[in-house]
Amino acid sequence: MVAQLPALLRQRCPAHRYAVIADHHVAELHGARLMNVLKDGGLEAQLLPFPSGEWNKTRDQWSLLSDAMLAAGMGRDAAVIAFGGGVAGDLAGFVAATYLRGIPFVQIPTTLLAMIDASVGGKTGLDVPAGKNLVGAFHQPRLVLADVDLLATLPRAHIAAGMAEAIKHGIIRDRGYLATLDDAAPCLARDLDRLDAVVMGSVAIKASVVSADEREAGVRAILNYGHTVGHAVEALSGFDLLHGEAVAIGMVVEARLAELSGVASPGLLSRVSDLLARYALPVALPESLGSDALLELMQRDKKVRAAQLRLALPCEPGLMAQSGDGAWTVEVSPQLMRQALDSSR
Repeated sequence: MVAQLPALLRQRCPAHRYAVIADHHVAELHGARLMNVLKDGGLEAQLLPFPSGEWNKTRDQWSLLSDAMLAAGMGRDAAVIAFGGGVAGDLAGFVAATYLRGIPFVQIPTTLLAMIDASVGGKTGLDVPAGKNLVGAFHQPRLVLADVDLLATLPRAHIAAGMAEAIKHGIIRDRGYLATLDDAAPCLARDLDRLDAVVMGSVAIKASVVSADEREAGVRAILNYGHTVGHAVEALSGFDLLHGEAVAIGMVVEARLAELSGVASPGLLSRVSDLLARYALPVALPESLGSDALLELMQRDKKVRAAQLRLALPCEPGLMAQSGDGAWTVEVSPQLMRQALDSSR
């Protein structure tokens, strides 16, 4: 599918030059092939690598990449190609959103998590000392090219991490889709036909949510299930956990919170934790991550309103809770949140 990129770019994102932004690991694995495809297609492009890892999704890297594009003389007739996982997509997307007040960009995700979630929806951003993704912009890609052949080299742990987001999609929107994920073996064995079906199913769910609420003024908030706790876990662990692993823990804690608060009936927690465990994903909070520190980080979450913590909570698989004012998040007291955290170890 990557071989079709020049024709797709001419159709969806024509530009005089392309800045290909990729982390060093992806650049080493796939960069030469991508650049050759673009060159053979008669397109001018420059590869701009940055260091791998969530901890490099920073203002410093945004500045370095923007300055590199300026030094290369790229104008408003240029476009950005984000090539890699969620970090590359967020960082390159934010570069595109801000460079010369905004230029087009394209997503070519290389991880399962990025294919089914991070590359869809137009969220771009950076991590800052106060928290994850607290600086960013909505900037929709002109094209998302998800080629599952790129997953052949993806480590098993990263496949599992991507499946955490697929499970999330089923829980928030489609219990029938969720049932198709019960058998973990084909995905963990990198069965590309099965992974292709997962990508298509998850993208359809996320696209339906985003198209109804592009800028998260309403229903799009349900996509944050597992992420309020997950982002705090990820940050407090020093990003030792993969994003999908942190989200898996977050979904378990938030499912327990939904049961404790009466939002969900008993049985949700066991359904969520059992399915995640089939993919060898963590389902308990590490003892090293203290509840006080996690609560402090969660208080900086973007969904906090009037200093009150709000979370997207499921009632049952396929159905999310709405509060009395119609919002798709539920206000949660610090005491109840602490109880959910303490009982999830």
